[in-house]
Amino acid sequence: MKNLFLLITLLGLNLSLYAQNNQAVDKEKLFDFYQSQRYADAAQYLKSIYGEEPDDFKILSQMGYCFLMAGNNVEAEKFYGRAYILQPQNLPILFSLASINNKRGNTEKARKYYGEIVKTDSNNFNVYKLLANMYSSPKEDSVKLIYLLKAHKINPLEGDVAADLAEVHSNYQQYEKAYDVLDIAIKDDSDNLVLQRAKLPIANQLKRYAEVIASGEKLLKDGADAGVIKDVAKAYYYTKKYQKAIDLFKVLEVAAMQNEATLYYTSLSYRALKNYQQAAIYTKKTIDEAISPNTSSYYSLLGLVYEENNQLSLANAAYKKGLQFKVVPTLYYRMAVFYDTKLKQGKNALKYYILYLKSKPSLTDDKEEIKFTKDRIAQLNLTD
Repeated sequence: MKNLFLLITLLGLNLSLYAQNNQAVDKEKLFDFYQSQRYADAAQYLKSIYGEEPDDFKILSQMGYCFLMAGNNVEAEKFYGRAYILQPQNLPILFSLASINNKRGNTEKARKYYGEIVKTDSNNFNVYKLLANMYSSPKEDSVKLIYLLKAHKINPLEGDVAADLAEVHSNYQQYEKAYDVLDIAIKDDSDNLVLQRAKLPIANQLKRYAEVIASGEKLLKDGADAGVIKDVAKAYYYTKKYQKAIDLFKVLEVAAMQNEATLYYTSLSYRALKNYQQAAIYTKKTIDEAISPNTSSYYSLLGLVYEENNQLSLANAAYKKGLQFKVVPTLYYRMAVFYDTKLKQGKNALKYYILYLKSKPSLTDDKEEIKFTKDRIAQLNLTD
């Protein structure tokens, strides 16, 4: 019904333009294009009638709309842009230009058009919401907050804005404000699970652990959401229900969804239960999780850079530091060659060549290095 009304409106607009052009428009043909949603054909037909540069606002708007519906954003922007010159405060034109530029990644231009809308209509909730969504990086939180506050003031019950505003408040550690924003929206929409999940970490920050456990356990009945599990488990830890905390944290571990924080709290829970063996295991897991698996490779690269710059003591220190994180065959090989060629320390070179072979390098990828290592070990053994 809505589409039919739009077609009738557009057709009526087209009819009103007949008198402004010497060439008559075939209304049946145009209506057929609209009805069958052949907007590209409609746009080209209108262009054949009105030309490339009509100077009538309604014609430009109609052609811009047809190209927009046809997915031709370049042509749509061209005709809407000309309409904008004629009527720079026209809200539908501003919305269309902002939307087109947003889709094409022209963020600054989209912001400009949305900004012009709020100058004309300062109570437009949708524009403030759209503007807020265009500031996504943490560095832009201060600007995003301004638009979210304006949108929230107009409609404090809208869930998306409430969730986004609460997140920004949380980023500024304004947990009470974040909690209140979500609380208002949840009271209006008590079945909104997105808002309920968003509220849990904030309630934890405010030490409302009983609320987190009660609400979180209900949410877990609808599915094992990792974020909910983590928040409920933390609430159990802070209320000294350590075994329940461990049980939930292990659900994440089984699903390979653990992280440094969850492993850390698991270790603390075991320690609180005086299970020191498990506490030690999970402390080691926490350390492993906190360290990048590529750290040793980074130190290997650092050592190579120092070596190539003839900073041999720094190179030696970097290589050894890499071994503290993870033993990788490449690092042993680099150290062996380093001691062999740079420091001229045959015994140390021999030690690392042997360690390289014991570390099981790839027989296919490291074939040449393995052959060189074996030959060099034989030579070094002869010199001894």
